[in-house]
Amino acid sequence: MSGIGDLQGTMFIAGERVTDGEGFFRAIDPATGTELEPAYPAAGDAHLDAAAGAAARAFGDYRRTSAEERAAFLRSIADGIDAAPGLVERVHAESGIAIERIEAERTRTTNQLRLFADVVLDGSYQGLRIDSGDPTRTPLPKPDLRHRFIPLGPVAVFGASNFPLAFSVAGGDTAAALAAGCPVVVKAHEAHPGTSEIVGRVIADAVQAHGLPAGTFSMIHGSSPELAVALVRHPAIAAVGFTGSRRAGLALVAAAQSRPIPIPVFAEMASVNPVFVFPGALESRAAEIGGGLIWSVLTGMGQLCTSPGLVFVPDNPEATTLLEAAAAALDTADAGCMLTPRIAASFDEGVARISAVPGVRLVARATEGSDAVARCTPTLFETDLSTFLAHREVLSAEVFGSVTLVVRVNDVSVDFDTVVDGLEGQLTASLQLEPEDHGLAGELVDRLELVAGRLVFNGWSTGLEVNDAVIHGGPFPATSAPSTTSVGTRAIGRFLRPVAYQNAPADLLPDALRDAAVGTWRRADGRFGDGAIGA
Repeated sequence: MSGIGDLQGTMFIAGERVTDGEGFFRAIDPATGTELEPAYPAAGDAHLDAAAGAAARAFGDYRRTSAEERAAFLRSIADGIDAAPGLVERVHAESGIAIERIEAERTRTTNQLRLFADVVLDGSYQGLRIDSGDPTRTPLPKPDLRHRFIPLGPVAVFGASNFPLAFSVAGGDTAAALAAGCPVVVKAHEAHPGTSEIVGRVIADAVQAHGLPAGTFSMIHGSSPELAVALVRHPAIAAVGFTGSRRAGLALVAAAQSRPIPIPVFAEMASVNPVFVFPGALESRAAEIGGGLIWSVLTGMGQLCTSPGLVFVPDNPEATTLLEAAAAALDTADAGCMLTPRIAASFDEGVARISAVPGVRLVARATEGSDAVARCTPTLFETDLSTFLAHREVLSAEVFGSVTLVVRVNDVSVDFDTVVDGLEGQLTASLQLEPEDHGLAGELVDRLELVAGRLVFNGWSTGLEVNDAVIHGGPFPATSAPSTTSVGTRAIGRFLRPVAYQNAPADLLPDALRDAAVGTWRRADGRFGDGAIGA
């Protein structure tokens, strides 16, 4: 397996290593501001057309691969990423992310690939349903209907800046699409092209090793909005997976909807992840909550879509205790390195906007402990509810980085509802509460489940567990598709659509829908089971 020293500045188009492009660029070390070798080609229309066209040609054969073949393919990718030399070092050089977190992210990436392999083998994702016909029924015969999910077609995946592994070339979108039976064309994120080359090479090698169609996977480079829109608008692309800013996500949604044949865009875009602290919790553990808040805000330098940006607390002496504990935790923290100089500049602009609001008070800032070019200085603010409501547009906007605003409220039973009524869609909402708070919390929970995709009780929104039950999604603008999730096994459903077969001859039915099929769970004539019909 080649490593970091063997980077060639490569795109991968249907199994071919491509080094020519329409201009070249280099990654930038966010700590030093220096350019990293090698140079990477920016894809043009011909590259894009070759990748998308190859994916379209591969779709027919790839979607008919067996569960065992696809599972083995996904596991080979996971094994290759685990074994790739120099990967962690290159991620660190291109992102400034701490080595320990990169290693954890690599584990998450490979675990979710293996998890989707298990999903494919389980087969329940196919949604098999059978309602047997009855030709003797009167006054009309009952038709025989059988249902399953099939893959949509080639998927365009956009790598994310903040997760160079878990939400990028072999991240959750790619894993779910490949598991569903969809070829993938990845537009690698321009901030980490070397990381993308290493991972892209692993996938391309796995495609070849498993004898899959060459167009099953392609990866192109480039940073222009025009390239992104062109990929979404390419007639061969059937769906899009995206994680990033609201501005970019909405541009892709608009491009997808303006096509002659519109396609779905599964975009995860923005969230401030509000936290609601109830009176009993504040009275019993204010300092603990304050310290936990800062731990969460500092995770990943706040460059996580689940970072808590707003905290609502009762205005009483314990709120001051919470703020003092949070300030103390922040005082011992150092400024850290952000993903790119551009993201760091955007963070500074966001902090300045909050600071400029009359009635907002700076509580604490981290020590100036980093000399990184892309520096983030974690910051804590506080204000009152009237100020928040008067300047809601500014104060409830996401600032990507380690900053949070604590808002003091007067009457939890009224003010929490007022806050929720004005919230945009969120990925998460968190509640800190004790048993004596449950009476107050019941109605708020009912309201929050209409606003957020995941409700967190007595914990923090950062640190996402990848499993069967997790939801990483939410109402607009947290995502463009509120009925789905981008994390967890349900993510495979984004790249599938249902098909029903009415009165189909048995020999023309998919194997899993035939009466004699065994080993895959299905709902047949009102009963769940994995055995043959009539057995």
